[in-house]
Amino acid sequence: MADYKTAFSNRNSDEITPVMRANINKTLARALTTLEAKTEPEHTALVVVDVQNDFCAEGGMLDTEGFDLTRIQTMVPRLVNLISKAREAGCLIVYIQTIYNAEMNLMSDVWLEQSLRQWKGRFIEYPVCMQGGWGGDFYDGIKPLPGEPIIHKHRYGGFIGTNLDMVLRSNGIRSLIMTGAITNGCVESTARDGFFHDYYIVFADDCTGTVNEDMHNATLVNIDRWFGQVVKAEEVISCWHDAGKLDDEVAS
Repeated sequence: MADYKTAFSNRNSDEITPVMRANINKTLARALTTLEAKTEPEHTALVVVDVQNDFCAEGGMLDTEGFDLTRIQTMVPRLVNLISKAREAGCLIVYIQTIYNAEMNLMSDVWLEQSLRQWKGRFIEYPVCMQGGWGGDFYDGIKPLPGEPIIHKHRYGGFIGTNLDMVLRSNGIRSLIMTGAITNGCVESTARDGFFHDYYIVFADDCTGTVNEDMHNATLVNIDRWFGQVVKAEEVISCWHDAGKLDDEVAS
């Protein structure tokens, strides 16, 4: 271990006490320090965030507002492949589905004021992600199987006002592989909250998408520095294959 007293000689005189050191060592002993350990299927959930028509499809909210959907739409086939491999490996697949419903009065004055100021009137002039509507449906290729949990959320983060944490802990989950749309919005928000709930975050660069490459890359820098580990989907799939969780013919 580095000599921190020497390295930080200009800092204050506070030091790690023996009790603190014992607690740190005990906690680090159970840490998952490799990608292989973090993605072990028995304690890993693949979290699929907001891959819905309003965020991904022509005619949806983002398309109607003039945003470029190219990165979102081109990442979806890679995500579909990752979902298939995760099922094969034995991971829990959890789908986050945004529902904004004014009939249930789920949108606060704070939320709607932001729409007036920045969001081009969405929610006020037209509905977004209505339950049972086309905009709220999963986008092409995203098809939850029976038994795969679907969590309805009403804000950016998937943990806010939902039972996501209960579902994850009930299934013994320690790690979250983050995927979906949009990178710098709901996926990043859910990843942050996941880290704050003490889950390991594995953030899939090529299975997340947003409307602007700079926004996407900024999130990757932020996640890797503060909240988790940024990877490519193939790195995760390779971990499962090397661990014998995938047959050779389905590993690519």
